[in-house]
Amino acid sequence: MGQHLLPGNPPVELTLRRSPRARRISLRVSGLDGQVTLTLPRGVSEGEALDFAHSKGDWLRSQLQDRPGAVTVSWGAEIPVEGQVLRIDMGTGRRVLPEGDALLVPGPEETVAPRLQAFLKTLARDRLAGASDRYAAAISKSYSRITLRDTRSRWGSCTSAGGLMYSWRLIMAPPEVLDYVAAHEVAHLQEMNHSTAFWTLVEQLLPDYREPRLWLRRNGADLHRYRFGD
Repeated sequence: MGQHLLPGNPPVELTLRRSPRARRISLRVSGLDGQVTLTLPRGVSEGEALDFAHSKGDWLRSQLQDRPGAVTVSWGAEIPVEGQVLRIDMGTGRRVLPEGDALLVPGPEETVAPRLQAFLKTLARDRLAGASDRYAAAISKSYSRITLRDTRSRWGSCTSAGGLMYSWRLIMAPPEVLDYVAAHEVAHLQEMNHSTAFWTLVEQLLPDYREPRLWLRRNGADLHRYRFGD
C-alpha cells in the first residue's frame, strides 16, 4: 500500500501493508533496520489504521530512539567475537590476529572489512562444524554438508537431505548461543518438526539450551548492526 509519513517530532516513516490473514491493526519496528510496518486487516480503512499509528506515536519514537546504531567495520570500531567485544586496530603481516582486547587487521583501510569478514567466516565454519559433528555423533546421525550464509530471517536450517545452513554472524554471539543453534539444527536430522520430541532431543543435546535461546531472541538482531560493505 506504500509509504506514509506520520507527523510528529520527529516524523516517522511507515510502510502500510494489507494482510487478509491479520485479525487486527498492528505496528512492527524491525530490529534489523528500524523499518516501521503498519499492517491492516481486511475491512479496516487506511485512515483508521493511521489514527491507530498516531495514538502509538510516543511508543514508536521510543522504540526507534532506543535502537542501537549501525557500526561500519573499520579501524577503531568495536565488534563482538565469540561474545567478547574487541577493538579493530591496525595490524601487520597478512593475517587477522586477536590480541588482548584488540583485533589486529592488516591494511590498507579499504581491505579491513573484507579481511575481517573472511576471518569471521572461517572461524564460524570451524566452530559450527565442530559443534555439528559433536551433536550429530551424539544422536548417531550424519549431515551432508554445512553452508554459511548471511541470512536475516533465520539463524540456521536443516534440509530433508541433511544439509545444514548457518548464519556466519553467529560467531559474534557468545559460544553457548552458537552451540544452541547447532544443537537445534542437528536435532532436525532426526525430528524434522518442532514437536515435543524435537525439544526433548534438543534438551538431551544441550540441557541448558533455554538461556542461549532467550539471548538470541533478545539480542540476535544486534548482530546485524555490523556493516562490512557488502
